[in-house]
Amino acid sequence: DPARFPHGLGAIADACHEAGLLFGLWVEPEAISPNSDLYRAHPDWAFAIPGRTPLEIRQQYTLDFSRPEVVDGIWQQLDAVLQSCPLKYLKWDMNRNMNMLHSDGLDSAHQKELNHRYILGLYEILEAVTSRFPDVLFESCAGGGGRFDFGMMHYMPQAWCSDDTDAFMRCRIQYGTSMVFPVSTMGAHVSAVPNHQMGRSTPLATRAAVAMGGTYGYELDLTRLPKEELDEIRRLNEKVKALQPLLLYGEFYRLCSPFEGNKTAFMSVSEDRCEAVVTHVYGPAEPNRQPVLLPLRGLDAEKEYRDVESGRVYGGDELMTHGLTIPRAWGDYMATQFHLVAVD
Repeated sequence: DPARFPHGLGAIADACHEAGLLFGLWVEPEAISPNSDLYRAHPDWAFAIPGRTPLEIRQQYTLDFSRPEVVDGIWQQLDAVLQSCPLKYLKWDMNRNMNMLHSDGLDSAHQKELNHRYILGLYEILEAVTSRFPDVLFESCAGGGGRFDFGMMHYMPQAWCSDDTDAFMRCRIQYGTSMVFPVSTMGAHVSAVPNHQMGRSTPLATRAAVAMGGTYGYELDLTRLPKEELDEIRRLNEKVKALQPLLLYGEFYRLCSPFEGNKTAFMSVSEDRCEAVVTHVYGPAEPNRQPVLLPLRGLDAEKEYRDVESGRVYGGDELMTHGLTIPRAWGDYMATQFHLVAVD
């Protein structure tokens, strides 16, 4: 929009770089607004059943990617936007359910092929955009994790698990997702409280610990946070940067299922089994809550491990049989993390 961005997106990207930030975009190329130049020029490019009023969802229709001319037209627009600014991240969203499925580009004998042809058209444009911009991190999203599948992962190595960013619910979401996908693919953020969907407030440390079970980011207004939380975020950022290779690419173990009780636990272990990060999250507070013994996995039984924070040394065999003692938590949704390093 030249009225809103008279100097284009490049000027905004430059301002971000001057502030020490990288520039990213959030796009939804599969949707089209009825009040748009493109729809006025090509109303047949959107799904619509002849003789019926098109159904709007979020004031939008869905473009028909089964048609080559639609794929080509949207690719040209998207390519022009991405070339106009130095981009490092792009989130591709799709916040619509497929409905009113009919394509003017197919005869009646082939209408039942529409869903399949649509996905082939989507893959075609994703192939083009990821090949043209190989240094951009692409993230997939569709109403949360509605497109968390291997076809999309071929083009986008990261996906947004869910718009539900409440830390307690995220324990279930990410635990279940980890059954099929690695941690490095799971978009996970520290978000504002009370949570926008659940209305629940959880401690910052807990939100951060759960987000470390995914790609880790922030989804809140830093200008509204008190100084003590900003200081804590700076400390957490340094911690995550130091541990990120282990958190994202270590061997992941599920220790305690959130579907079977009031707590969740998981851990990541380095390939040489010399380092591990263990995370334990309590649910709502319970009366007379007792300490928990949490047996670990994936360590070397012959090694000794030091807990970086406390300095206490444990045997690997001890940790995998007896386990770590998780302290009693005072309050709801409390998390405990251990960073274990093998003793030379």
